[in-house]
Amino acid sequence: MRIMKTIQKVPGGLMVVPLMLGALLNTIDQAHLPFIESILKALGASPTENGYYEFFKIGGFTEALFKTGSLTLIAMFLFCAGSQMDLKVGGKSLKKGVLVTLSKYLTGLTVGYTFSLFFDPMNGLLGLSSLAIIAAMTNSNGGMFAALTGQYGNRSDVGAVAILSLNDGPFFTLLALGMMGSQFPFIAFISVLLPILIGMLLGNLDQELRDFLKPGETLTIPFFSFALGAGMNFINFFNPKVVGAGVTLGIMTTLLTGLIGIGVLKLFREKSQIAGIAEASTAGNAAATPTAIATAAAAAANSGLMSTQRAQEFQNIADLATIQISLSTLTTAILCPLAVILWDRHQRKKGIDGTREEFKQQKHVSKDSQSASQ
Repeated sequence: MRIMKTIQKVPGGLMVVPLMLGALLNTIDQAHLPFIESILKALGASPTENGYYEFFKIGGFTEALFKTGSLTLIAMFLFCAGSQMDLKVGGKSLKKGVLVTLSKYLTGLTVGYTFSLFFDPMNGLLGLSSLAIIAAMTNSNGGMFAALTGQYGNRSDVGAVAILSLNDGPFFTLLALGMMGSQFPFIAFISVLLPILIGMLLGNLDQELRDFLKPGETLTIPFFSFALGAGMNFINFFNPKVVGAGVTLGIMTTLLTGLIGIGVLKLFREKSQIAGIAEASTAGNAAATPTAIATAAAAAANSGLMSTQRAQEFQNIADLATIQISLSTLTTAILCPLAVILWDRHQRKKGIDGTREEFKQQKHVSKDSQSASQ
């Protein structure tokens, strides 16, 4: 039936398609259609607290996997993603990776903070929140980066993905919100970072373990995506403001993080800036960040560092931020490759071939000059 190939044709499909399917089924579930409730009741399902019968709440493995398992699955994803972060990175790749990662993070942080100064940080212009902005703009699609730099960049560009992968997951967003005044206990940072660190440690200690854990980096995505979608209701999202917010977020991500990335690489005298624009995307797994942040906020409220009302605000915007980030993923999946192609053409008009390493060019020139002198 070629289901997998069809899903892969959708930008961010492994994340977006299961998310939307889960949201669709949950929307039907929440409609409490009489014939569905009658079937569930006849099968012996237990009613919810409100007296309804819902197929996502029949208990057992089904409910644990498809309805309530998102946090566990996200944690597993972070563990497996951490195992793929290679600490053995070449000097030039390390430099580019640090530059593009920091430029992307600081751009997202600046935009999110500026937004909070002029609008409601929880539900501002177009229904956007600082959480959604920072999560979308600081988390890039590593697979897309590798593919684009593999075609239009050089080896050190591709190698930079090892550093860029550090922005996978909610840790950077949590750190940004902390710097903006949201008081999270230190244990909240540890709880988010620990699965990544353990995975990173194991992956760098044993190549066989890294190879073993590699499938988990993609295998878990559709499962936690579906579980996240199973907590959403399409009725809440079918309005122009939600679509407009997600598309705007995607445009800002490609335009702002791309331009800043290019500028930073130019500032540090990198002849080609393909890596700077190739990271101007939103990763599909960034949609998991709002739920993780809401969980951290609940922990902060329990420890007394955050008011219960403030923690509830994070919980209230989690679903909306998730769908906005998903729309940003789709938007950047179209805009980011287009931007890379245009920038590559611009560079080539100036005689810059982004696929060639600068030091190789320099060696070539030096050999030519030596032969000429002889």
